[in-house]
Amino acid sequence: MNEKHIPRLARELGIPAESVVLLQEALTHRTYAVEHGLKYDNQRLEFLGDAVLEIIQTEYLYFRYPQLSEGDMTKIRSALSCETTLANIARKLHLGAYLLIGNGEKECGGNDRDSTLCDLFEAVLGAIYLGAGMDRAKNFVLDIMNRDFPDPRQLLLSLNPKGQLQEFVQRRWKRTPEYRLLRHGGPQHLPFYEIEVKVERFVALGTGSSRKVAEVDAAAKMVMFLQKRYGDIGK
Repeated sequence: MNEKHIPRLARELGIPAESVVLLQEALTHRTYAVEHGLKYDNQRLEFLGDAVLEIIQTEYLYFRYPQLSEGDMTKIRSALSCETTLANIARKLHLGAYLLIGNGEKECGGNDRDSTLCDLFEAVLGAIYLGAGMDRAKNFVLDIMNRDFPDPRQLLLSLNPKGQLQEFVQRRWKRTPEYRLLRHGGPQHLPFYEIEVKVERFVALGTGSSRKVAEVDAAAKMVMFLQKRYGDIGK
């Protein structure tokens, strides 16, 4: 897509026509700005959007969970606003398709890189805030949260899936989960690992760019399975 499609995205996001220029700035990666001699890119709006996101999420968690401590709310907010989470939200919104990015960066897959998409989401939020106001920005964020994270408190369980899995398995079966490397490969700049975790007769597979990441992925999948089978395994 190119600049001519930006007004359509603005309508979908609730940004007034007179503020479309803000959205174009939010969608402009610095590599595109350099290639085309532009005096702007999306970094300033990303800075603003990051702050807007923090206040919206903080207020939401404060009133949603009056019983939670400051520490737990901070952990949940961090999980809600981490790079991976925001990148996945940007993918669901297909924001990468609208990103104006330099040719070299695009050839390297830059328009689907987590860090780029995370910054893009925050920049778009900054544009919504400036162009349509705080109420629209708040509704935009909360609609996403209600759709993707109906009970954000559950994210506390996913912050340390390996530790949570080990505690439950030791408590229930008096043993520890068994992790096994199934395969690994890929080029040096893009390694791939696949790990199996076994608990009794149950098996889950995880993948990642390192053995540690793949183990965490496998543990998280096993935790989800065991919670469906046994209920809240944190008890």
